[in-house]
Amino acid sequence: MISDALTRRAEALTAQSVPFVVARVVRAQRPTSTLAGDVALVLDDGSIEGFVGGVCAEQSVRVHALHVLETGEAVLLRILPGDGHDEGQKSEGAVTVQNPCLSGGAMEIFLEPVLPSPRVLAVGATPVAGALKRLGAELGLRVVAVQDDAPEPAEDDLALVVAAHGRDELDALRRGLETGLPYVGLVASGVRGAAVVEELRAGGMSEERLEALDTPAGIEIGARTAAEIALAILARIIAVRRGAGAPSRPRRPVPDGPATAMDPICGMAVAAAADTPHVEHDGRTVYFCCEGCKAKFEQDQGAVVVAG
Repeated sequence: MISDALTRRAEALTAQSVPFVVARVVRAQRPTSTLAGDVALVLDDGSIEGFVGGVCAEQSVRVHALHVLETGEAVLLRILPGDGHDEGQKSEGAVTVQNPCLSGGAMEIFLEPVLPSPRVLAVGATPVAGALKRLGAELGLRVVAVQDDAPEPAEDDLALVVAAHGRDELDALRRGLETGLPYVGLVASGVRGAAVVEELRAGGMSEERLEALDTPAGIEIGARTAAEIALAILARIIAVRRGAGAPSRPRRPVPDGPATAMDPICGMAVAAAADTPHVEHDGRTVYFCCEGCKAKFEQDQGAVVVAG
């Protein structure tokens, strides 16, 4: 079971919008050192907090948890005793790996990503901006209403919607377009929207960036009320998020996540992280699943390695 301390840690990470994976043991076959119900958190730097098995099982959990963070899709990880010389057999919703270090028992661990809600900036103290915030929460979006200060869009933001009815529109749109957000929309009539586009063009905005501006914002549903307009805009944003509407950028990998490497002794895939056992050899870093494999490599190579 998850401890109170780990629960509080998960809540703190969620509040700080830090992505992580909940790794929960759902099956443990004797004589493994873990029990069904054991839980750990895997952060995007590969660090693990909690316990879901020994060092070798932990390496498999780390590698596949980082992949889960990239895809955003949960997976069941099956770890079986074996020679380890494969990259994992995948089926829908599951992956099976062989681990030569297991003490004879198999394990199944459910890896569930906990990702920050995508942020949507809504500029303007207007009914449409308020409706965006209310409806967006139901769709798993974190809509931030910006009323007074100019927004500071971040590269990881999903969208910026300007619903300010002419107040401070140009600066907000320029920032969103220059940041390259997946979606930037302007709530305006067709006539005023075209005029705003001309102002941005006259100010030096490139045609490529201007093509990314959606005005009038949202899909055409004949919307009249603030809630209907917000619904139309959110439908467009969801389409962009799910890859069903342009413009959209490909999913970015988890920032600064460690790459993977192959243990030359047992053939396991391991995370190339600072706390993974490793040595410097022939001008490169060699990573291992555990200290045992590292020691064997050092013994085989003699004094030509430098312990990391």
